[in-house]
Amino acid sequence: MKIAQDEYARRRAALLQQLPAGSVALVSASHLKSRNRDAEYAFRQDSDFYYLTGFNEPDALLLLSPGRAEGEFVLFCPPRDPQMEVWTGYRAGPEGCVRDFGADQAFTLNELEQQMPQLLDGVHRLYYALGSDEALDARVRGWLNQVRAQARQGAQAPEELVLLDNLLHEQRLFKSEAELRVMRRAAEISAEAHCRAMRLCRPGLFEYQLEAEITAYSMQQGARFQAYSPIVGGGANGCILHYIENTAELRDGDLVLIDAGCELDNYASDITRTFPVNGRFSPEQKALYQLVLDTQLACIDAMRPGVPWNRIHDLSVELLTEGLIKLGLLQGARDALIEEGAYRRFYMHRIGHWLGMDVHDVGQYKFNGDWRPLEPGMVMTIEPGLYVAPDDESVAPEWRGIGIRIEDDVLVTEQGAEVLTGGVPKTIADIEALMAQN
Repeated sequence: MKIAQDEYARRRAALLQQLPAGSVALVSASHLKSRNRDAEYAFRQDSDFYYLTGFNEPDALLLLSPGRAEGEFVLFCPPRDPQMEVWTGYRAGPEGCVRDFGADQAFTLNELEQQMPQLLDGVHRLYYALGSDEALDARVRGWLNQVRAQARQGAQAPEELVLLDNLLHEQRLFKSEAELRVMRRAAEISAEAHCRAMRLCRPGLFEYQLEAEITAYSMQQGARFQAYSPIVGGGANGCILHYIENTAELRDGDLVLIDAGCELDNYASDITRTFPVNGRFSPEQKALYQLVLDTQLACIDAMRPGVPWNRIHDLSVELLTEGLIKLGLLQGARDALIEEGAYRRFYMHRIGHWLGMDVHDVGQYKFNGDWRPLEPGMVMTIEPGLYVAPDDESVAPEWRGIGIRIEDDVLVTEQGAEVLTGGVPKTIADIEALMAQN
Protein backbone atom coordinates (compact mmCIF):
# COMPACT_ATOMS: atom_id res chain seq x y z
CA MET A 1 0.00 0.00 0.00
CA LYS A 2 1.48 3.33 -1.11
CA ILE A 3 0.28 6.91 -1.16
CA ALA A 4 -0.42 8.29 -4.65
CA GLN A 5 1.64 11.10 -6.15
CA ASP A 6 -1.30 13.52 -6.23
CA GLU A 7 -1.30 13.43 -2.42
CA TYR A 8 2.34 14.57 -2.36
CA ALA A 9 1.46 17.33 -4.81
CA ARG A 10 -1.31 18.53 -2.48
CA ARG A 11 1.13 18.58 0.44
CA ARG A 12 3.65 20.66 -1.50
CA ALA A 13 0.91 23.04 -2.59
CA ALA A 14 -0.25 23.46 1.02
CA LEU A 15 3.29 24.23 2.17
CA LEU A 16 3.95 26.58 -0.75
CA GLN A 17 0.86 28.57 0.22
CA GLN A 18 2.41 29.17 3.63
CA LEU A 19 5.77 30.31 2.27
CA PRO A 20 5.92 34.09 1.81
CA ALA A 21 6.91 35.67 -1.47
CA GLY A 22 10.67 35.90 -1.86
CA SER A 23 11.37 32.74 0.11
CA VAL A 24 12.46 29.19 -0.65
CA ALA A 25 12.45 25.97 1.38
CA LEU A 26 15.30 23.49 1.19
CA VAL A 27 14.73 19.89 2.45
CA SER A 28 17.33 17.14 2.39
CA ALA A 29 16.94 13.41 1.92
CA SER A 30 18.63 10.92 4.22
CA HIS A 31 22.06 9.43 3.51
CA LEU A 32 23.23 5.84 3.45
CA LYS A 33 24.88 4.81 6.72
CA SER A 34 27.57 2.19 7.14
CA ARG A 35 26.75 -0.76 9.37
CA ASN A 36 30.16 -2.37 9.20
CA ARG A 37 33.08 -2.68 6.82
CA ASP A 38 31.32 -3.34 3.52
CA ALA A 39 27.65 -3.23 4.44
CA GLU A 40 25.11 -0.49 4.98
CA TYR A 41 22.00 -0.20 7.10
CA ALA A 42 18.74 -0.52 5.23
CA PHE A 43 17.94 2.90 3.81
CA ARG A 44 15.13 4.82 5.45
CA GLN A 45 14.18 8.14 3.88
CA ASP A 46 13.99 11.35 5.90
CA SER A 47 10.37 11.79 6.96
CA ASP A 48 10.06 15.47 5.99
CA PHE A 49 11.57 14.83 2.57
CA TYR A 50 9.42 11.74 1.92
CA TYR A 51 6.29 13.56 3.11
CA LEU A 52 6.78 16.16 0.39
CA THR A 53 8.06 13.97 -2.46
CA GLY A 54 7.50 10.22 -2.02
CA PHE A 55 11.02 9.95 -3.47
CA ASN A 56 13.04 7.18 -1.84
CA GLU A 57 16.63 7.72 -3.01
CA PRO A 58 19.48 8.92 -0.79
CA ASP A 59 21.27 12.29 -0.84
CA ALA A 60 18.57 14.09 -2.83
CA LEU A 61 17.60 17.71 -2.22
CA LEU A 62 14.20 19.36 -2.59
CA LEU A 63 13.79 23.07 -3.21
CA LEU A 64 10.37 24.72 -3.12
CA SER A 65 10.18 28.24 -4.51
CA PRO A 66 6.71 29.87 -4.48
CA GLY A 67 5.81 31.68 -7.67
CA ARG A 68 9.00 30.75 -9.54
CA ALA A 69 8.34 31.05 -13.25
CA GLU A 70 10.40 28.00 -14.22
CA GLY A 71 8.57 25.87 -11.68
CA GLU A 72 8.07 25.77 -7.93
CA PHE A 73 9.24 22.17 -7.32
CA VAL A 74 12.94 21.53 -8.01
CA LEU A 75 14.57 18.20 -7.21
CA PHE A 76 18.26 17.28 -7.16
CA CYS A 77 18.86 13.54 -7.39
CA PRO A 78 21.64 10.98 -7.82
CA PRO A 79 22.66 10.67 -11.47
CA ARG A 80 21.84 7.65 -13.61
CA ASP A 81 24.82 5.31 -13.79
CA PRO A 82 24.08 2.03 -15.60
CA GLN A 83 27.24 0.39 -14.31
CA MET A 84 26.50 1.27 -10.67
CA GLU A 85 22.84 0.33 -11.08
CA VAL A 86 23.95 -3.24 -11.70
CA TRP A 87 25.19 -3.19 -8.09
CA THR A 88 22.87 -0.82 -6.27
CA GLY A 89 19.62 -0.81 -8.23
CA TYR A 90 17.68 1.50 -10.52
CA ARG A 91 17.84 5.28 -10.11
CA ALA A 92 15.17 7.63 -11.38
CA GLY A 93 17.53 10.33 -12.65
CA PRO A 94 16.27 13.83 -13.52
CA GLU A 95 13.94 12.49 -16.23
CA GLY A 96 12.29 10.08 -13.79
CA CYS A 97 11.95 12.80 -11.16
CA VAL A 98 9.94 14.90 -13.60
CA ARG A 99 7.98 12.01 -15.11
CA ASP A 100 7.21 9.94 -12.02
CA PHE A 101 7.45 12.36 -9.10
CA GLY A 102 6.03 15.56 -10.54
CA ALA A 103 9.12 17.76 -10.33
CA ASP A 104 8.94 20.93 -12.41
CA GLN A 105 12.70 20.80 -12.85
CA ALA A 106 15.25 18.17 -11.87
CA PHE A 107 19.02 18.14 -11.86
CA THR A 108 21.67 15.63 -10.85
CA LEU A 109 23.59 16.13 -7.63
CA ASN A 110 26.63 16.86 -9.81
CA GLU A 111 24.92 20.13 -10.80
CA LEU A 112 24.32 21.40 -7.27
CA GLU A 113 27.27 23.78 -7.12
CA GLN A 114 26.27 25.40 -10.39
CA GLN A 115 22.50 25.56 -9.91
CA MET A 116 21.95 26.21 -6.20
CA PRO A 117 23.60 29.68 -6.04
CA GLN A 118 21.42 30.71 -8.98
CA LEU A 119 18.30 29.38 -7.22
CA LEU A 120 19.17 31.30 -4.04
CA ASP A 121 19.99 34.57 -5.80
CA GLY A 122 17.30 37.18 -5.08
CA VAL A 123 15.71 35.15 -2.29
CA HIS A 124 14.95 37.07 0.90
CA ARG A 125 14.28 34.16 3.29
CA LEU A 126 15.65 30.60 3.30
CA TYR A 127 13.71 27.93 5.20
CA TYR A 128 16.12 25.19 6.14
CA ALA A 129 16.70 22.72 9.02
CA LEU A 130 19.99 24.21 10.17
CA GLY A 131 21.92 21.89 12.48
CA SER A 132 20.45 18.62 11.24
CA ASP A 133 23.26 17.82 8.79
CA GLU A 134 26.67 19.44 9.40
CA ALA A 135 28.02 18.55 5.98
CA LEU A 136 25.03 20.09 4.24
CA ASP A 137 25.17 23.12 6.54
CA ALA A 138 28.70 23.76 5.25
CA ARG A 139 27.55 23.48 1.64
CA VAL A 140 24.64 25.85 2.25
CA ARG A 141 27.05 28.40 3.73
CA GLY A 142 29.22 27.96 0.67
CA TRP A 143 26.30 28.61 -1.69
CA LEU A 144 25.28 31.70 0.27
CA ASN A 145 28.85 32.98 0.15
CA GLN A 146 28.94 32.43 -3.61
CA VAL A 147 25.86 34.62 -3.98
CA ARG A 148 27.27 37.29 -1.66
CA ALA A 149 30.49 37.34 -3.69
CA GLN A 150 28.46 38.45 -6.71
CA ALA A 151 26.86 41.41 -4.89
CA ARG A 152 28.61 43.95 -7.14
CA GLN A 153 26.97 42.26 -10.11
CA GLY A 154 23.56 42.70 -8.42
CA ALA A 155 23.22 39.32 -6.75
CA GLN A 156 21.28 39.22 -3.48
CA ALA A 157 21.72 36.43 -0.96
CA PRO A 158 19.00 35.46 1.54
CA GLU A 159 18.99 37.78 4.55
CA GLU A 160 17.01 35.46 6.84
CA LEU A 161 17.51 31.81 7.69
CA VAL A 162 14.39 30.26 9.26
CA LEU A 163 13.69 26.73 10.46
CA LEU A 164 11.05 25.03 8.34
CA ASP A 165 9.95 22.85 11.26
CA ASN A 166 7.12 25.01 12.56
CA LEU A 167 5.33 25.18 9.21
CA LEU A 168 5.99 21.67 7.95
CA HIS A 169 5.61 19.80 11.22
CA GLU A 170 2.31 21.47 12.00
CA GLN A 171 1.09 20.30 8.59
CA ARG A 172 2.31 16.75 9.26
CA LEU A 173 0.52 16.63 12.62
CA PHE A 174 -2.91 16.53 10.96
CA LYS A 175 -3.41 13.34 9.00
CA SER A 176 -5.21 13.22 5.66
CA GLU A 177 -7.54 10.41 4.63
CA ALA A 178 -4.76 8.99 2.46
CA GLU A 179 -2.43 8.89 5.45
CA LEU A 180 -5.08 7.35 7.68
CA ARG A 181 -5.70 4.55 5.19
CA VAL A 182 -2.03 3.58 5.42
CA MET A 183 -1.95 3.96 9.20
CA ARG A 184 -5.07 1.82 9.62
CA ARG A 185 -3.51 -0.91 7.51
CA ALA A 186 -0.23 -0.74 9.45
CA ALA A 187 -2.27 -1.00 12.66
CA GLU A 188 -4.15 -4.03 11.33
CA ILE A 189 -0.92 -5.81 10.42
CA SER A 190 0.66 -5.09 13.79
CA ALA A 191 -2.48 -6.12 15.67
CA GLU A 192 -2.56 -9.52 14.00
CA ALA A 193 1.19 -9.91 14.57
CA HIS A 194 0.64 -9.36 18.30
CA CYS A 195 -2.19 -11.92 18.27
CA ARG A 196 0.13 -14.46 16.66
CA ALA A 197 2.77 -13.83 19.30
CA MET A 198 0.19 -14.39 22.04
CA ARG A 199 -0.94 -17.66 20.50
CA LEU A 200 2.65 -18.84 20.10
CA CYS A 201 3.81 -17.92 23.59
CA ARG A 202 4.59 -20.61 26.18
CA PRO A 203 7.22 -21.21 28.88
CA GLY A 204 10.60 -22.21 27.53
CA LEU A 205 10.51 -20.06 24.40
CA PHE A 206 12.89 -17.13 24.13
CA GLU A 207 11.95 -13.48 23.79
CA TYR A 208 13.47 -13.32 20.31
CA GLN A 209 11.13 -16.08 19.11
CA LEU A 210 8.12 -13.85 19.80
CA GLU A 211 9.94 -10.99 18.10
CA ALA A 212 10.52 -13.25 15.08
CA GLU A 213 6.80 -14.09 14.90
CA ILE A 214 5.90 -10.41 14.82
CA THR A 215 8.50 -9.32 12.30
CA ALA A 216 7.92 -12.30 10.01
CA TYR A 217 4.17 -11.76 9.81
CA SER A 218 4.63 -8.03 9.20
CA MET A 219 7.01 -8.73 6.34
CA GLN A 220 4.64 -11.30 4.85
CA GLN A 221 2.00 -8.56 4.75
CA GLY A 222 4.27 -6.11 2.94
CA ALA A 223 5.61 -4.19 5.94
CA ARG A 224 9.29 -5.05 5.62
CA PHE A 225 10.47 -2.86 8.49
CA GLN A 226 9.43 -2.24 12.06
CA ALA A 227 8.84 1.36 13.06
CA TYR A 228 11.31 0.93 15.94
CA SER A 229 13.30 -1.84 17.61
CA PRO A 230 10.77 -4.31 19.06
CA ILE A 231 10.67 -4.68 22.84
CA VAL A 232 9.97 -8.19 24.12
CA GLY A 233 10.52 -8.19 27.86
CA GLY A 234 9.76 -11.28 29.89
CA GLY A 235 9.44 -11.02 33.67
CA ALA A 236 11.49 -8.21 35.20
CA ASN A 237 12.72 -7.23 31.71
CA GLY A 238 9.26 -5.71 31.23
CA CYS A 239 10.24 -3.10 33.82
CA ILE A 240 12.95 -1.76 31.48
CA LEU A 241 11.13 0.77 29.32
CA HIS A 242 13.36 0.45 26.24
CA TYR A 243 14.58 -3.12 26.66
CA ILE A 244 15.63 -4.43 23.22
CA GLU A 245 18.04 -7.29 23.94
CA ASN A 246 15.18 -9.82 23.60
CA THR A 247 17.44 -12.76 24.48
CA ALA A 248 16.01 -14.13 27.74
CA GLU A 249 14.04 -17.35 28.22
CA LEU A 250 10.35 -16.90 28.98
CA ARG A 251 9.49 -18.40 32.36
CA ASP A 252 6.36 -19.99 33.70
CA GLY A 253 4.52 -17.56 35.98
CA ASP A 254 5.98 -14.39 34.43
CA LEU A 255 4.38 -11.77 32.26
CA VAL A 256 5.84 -10.76 28.92
CA LEU A 257 5.56 -7.19 27.61
CA ILE A 258 5.72 -6.69 23.84
CA ASP A 259 6.01 -3.19 22.38
CA ALA A 260 6.22 -3.52 18.60
CA GLY A 261 4.72 -1.98 15.50
CA CYS A 262 5.40 -2.22 11.79
CA GLU A 263 6.08 0.62 9.38
CA LEU A 264 4.14 0.78 6.12
CA ASP A 265 5.11 3.26 3.38
CA ASN A 266 7.06 5.13 6.09
CA TYR A 267 4.05 5.34 8.46
CA ALA A 268 4.37 3.88 11.95
CA SER A 269 2.16 1.77 14.14
CA ASP A 270 2.89 1.37 17.85
CA ILE A 271 1.24 -1.30 20.02
CA THR A 272 2.06 -2.64 23.47
CA ARG A 273 0.43 -5.66 25.06
CA THR A 274 1.33 -7.48 28.25
CA PHE A 275 0.23 -11.05 28.87
CA PRO A 276 1.12 -14.12 30.96
CA VAL A 277 3.72 -16.46 29.51
CA ASN A 278 1.64 -19.49 30.58
CA GLY A 279 -1.68 -17.99 29.48
CA ARG A 280 -3.09 -17.32 32.98
CA PHE A 281 -2.70 -14.18 35.10
CA SER A 282 -1.76 -14.55 38.77
CA PRO A 283 -3.86 -12.57 41.29
CA GLU A 284 -1.23 -9.82 41.62
CA GLN A 285 -0.69 -9.63 37.86
CA LYS A 286 -4.42 -9.49 37.33
CA ALA A 287 -4.89 -6.68 39.86
CA LEU A 288 -2.19 -4.45 38.36
CA TYR A 289 -3.20 -5.28 34.80
CA GLN A 290 -6.85 -4.37 35.39
CA LEU A 291 -5.80 -1.07 36.93
CA VAL A 292 -3.71 -0.20 33.86
CA LEU A 293 -6.48 -1.31 31.50
CA ASP A 294 -9.18 0.69 33.31
CA THR A 295 -6.90 3.73 33.19
CA GLN A 296 -6.25 3.31 29.47
CA LEU A 297 -9.94 2.95 28.64
CA ALA A 298 -10.80 6.03 30.68
CA CYS A 299 -8.09 8.06 28.94
CA ILE A 300 -9.32 7.02 25.50
CA ASP A 301 -12.89 7.86 26.52
CA ALA A 302 -11.74 11.33 27.62
CA MET A 303 -10.24 12.13 24.20
CA ARG A 304 -12.23 14.61 22.16
CA PRO A 305 -11.62 17.90 20.37
CA GLY A 306 -10.88 20.76 22.74
CA VAL A 307 -9.43 18.67 25.57
CA PRO A 308 -5.89 19.85 26.42
CA TRP A 309 -3.26 17.26 25.55
CA ASN A 310 -1.89 17.14 29.08
CA ARG A 311 -5.33 16.56 30.61
CA ILE A 312 -5.17 12.99 29.32
CA HIS A 313 -1.83 12.46 31.06
CA ASP A 314 -3.08 14.05 34.28
CA LEU A 315 -6.08 11.73 34.23
CA SER A 316 -3.81 8.70 33.92
CA VAL A 317 -1.76 9.87 36.92
CA GLU A 318 -4.90 10.38 39.00
CA LEU A 319 -6.38 6.98 38.21
CA LEU A 320 -3.16 5.02 38.60
CA THR A 321 -2.38 6.73 41.90
CA GLU A 322 -5.86 5.96 43.24
CA GLY A 323 -5.47 2.35 42.20
CA LEU A 324 -2.02 2.00 43.76
CA ILE A 325 -3.42 3.31 47.04
CA LYS A 326 -6.24 0.75 46.96
CA LEU A 327 -3.74 -2.05 46.29
CA GLY A 328 -1.53 -0.89 49.16
CA LEU A 329 1.46 -0.04 46.99
CA LEU A 330 1.17 3.63 47.92
CA GLN A 331 0.05 5.09 51.24
CA GLY A 332 -1.42 8.54 51.70
CA ALA A 333 -3.86 10.97 50.11
CA ARG A 334 -4.06 10.93 46.32
CA ASP A 335 -3.44 14.63 45.67
CA ALA A 336 -0.53 14.78 48.11
CA LEU A 337 1.09 11.72 46.54
CA ILE A 338 0.68 13.26 43.08
CA GLU A 339 2.12 16.56 44.25
CA GLU A 340 5.23 14.88 45.63
CA GLY A 341 5.56 12.59 42.59
CA ALA A 342 5.31 9.36 44.59
CA TYR A 343 3.63 7.60 41.66
CA ARG A 344 6.77 8.00 39.53
CA ARG A 345 8.31 4.95 41.21
CA PHE A 346 5.75 2.91 39.29
CA TYR A 347 4.74 5.19 36.38
CA MET A 348 7.66 7.25 35.10
CA HIS A 349 6.66 8.10 31.51
CA ARG A 350 4.01 10.21 29.80
CA ILE A 351 0.66 8.90 28.62
CA GLY A 352 1.63 8.98 24.95
CA HIS A 353 3.00 10.84 21.94
CA TRP A 354 2.03 11.94 18.45
CA LEU A 355 2.21 9.18 15.84
CA GLY A 356 2.73 9.36 12.10
CA MET A 357 5.75 9.01 9.83
CA ASP A 358 7.91 9.00 12.95
CA VAL A 359 6.94 6.80 15.85
CA HIS A 360 7.46 9.83 18.10
CA ASP A 361 6.00 12.11 15.50
CA VAL A 362 6.51 15.81 14.98
CA GLY A 363 4.20 18.57 16.19
CA GLN A 364 4.15 20.95 19.12
CA TYR A 365 2.53 19.89 22.39
CA LYS A 366 2.31 23.45 23.67
CA PHE A 367 1.49 26.87 22.20
CA ASN A 368 2.68 29.98 24.04
CA GLY A 369 3.28 27.93 27.17
CA ASP A 370 -0.16 26.30 27.22
CA TRP A 371 -0.93 22.67 26.40
CA ARG A 372 -2.57 22.57 23.00
CA PRO A 373 -6.12 21.22 22.67
CA LEU A 374 -6.75 18.02 20.76
CA GLU A 375 -8.13 18.48 17.24
CA PRO A 376 -9.59 16.10 14.64
CA GLY A 377 -6.93 14.46 12.49
CA MET A 378 -4.32 14.13 15.22
CA VAL A 379 -3.11 10.60 16.00
CA MET A 380 -1.53 9.80 19.36
CA THR A 381 -0.71 6.79 21.47
CA ILE A 382 -2.40 6.08 24.80
CA GLU A 383 -0.05 3.94 26.85
CA PRO A 384 -0.32 3.94 30.64
CA GLY A 385 1.88 1.51 32.50
CA LEU A 386 2.97 0.28 35.91
CA TYR A 387 6.41 -1.09 36.66
CA VAL A 388 7.37 -2.58 40.02
CA ALA A 389 11.14 -2.85 40.16
CA PRO A 390 12.44 -6.33 41.01
CA ASP A 391 14.55 -4.88 43.83
CA ASP A 392 11.82 -2.68 45.36
CA GLU A 393 11.82 -3.90 48.94
CA SER A 394 9.12 -1.42 49.96
CA VAL A 395 6.49 -3.73 48.44
CA ALA A 396 5.66 -7.38 49.12
CA PRO A 397 7.68 -9.92 47.08
CA GLU A 398 4.68 -11.04 45.01
CA TRP A 399 4.47 -7.58 43.37
CA ARG A 400 8.14 -7.26 42.46
CA GLY A 401 9.30 -7.56 38.87
CA ILE A 402 5.86 -6.99 37.33
CA GLY A 403 5.94 -4.63 34.34
CA ILE A 404 2.71 -3.80 32.50
CA ARG A 405 1.99 -1.39 29.66
CA ILE A 406 -1.03 -1.28 27.36
CA GLU A 407 -0.73 0.92 24.28
CA ASP A 408 -3.03 1.71 21.39
CA ASP A 409 -2.93 4.15 18.47
CA VAL A 410 -5.85 6.57 18.67
CA LEU A 411 -7.20 9.05 16.13
CA VAL A 412 -8.96 12.19 17.36
CA THR A 413 -12.27 12.51 15.50
CA GLU A 414 -15.03 15.11 15.44
CA GLN A 415 -17.02 12.93 17.84
CA GLY A 416 -14.23 11.70 20.11
CA ALA A 417 -11.69 9.01 19.34
CA GLU A 418 -11.14 6.03 17.04
CA VAL A 419 -8.82 3.25 18.21
CA LEU A 420 -6.82 2.13 15.17
CA THR A 421 -5.27 -0.88 16.91
CA GLY A 422 -8.39 -2.51 18.32
CA GLY A 423 -7.71 -5.78 16.52
CA VAL A 424 -5.53 -7.16 19.31
CA PRO A 425 -7.29 -8.17 22.57
CA LYS A 426 -6.53 -6.45 25.86
CA THR A 427 -9.12 -7.59 28.41
CA ILE A 428 -7.97 -10.33 30.74
CA ALA A 429 -10.68 -12.71 29.57
CA ASP A 430 -9.97 -12.11 25.87
CA ILE A 431 -6.21 -12.54 26.29
CA GLU A 432 -6.58 -15.78 28.22
CA ALA A 433 -9.09 -17.09 25.67
CA LEU A 434 -6.78 -16.27 22.75
CA MET A 435 -3.78 -17.86 24.43
CA ALA A 436 -5.78 -21.00 25.15
CA GLN A 437 -5.80 -21.59 21.39
CA ASN A 438 -2.05 -22.31 21.22
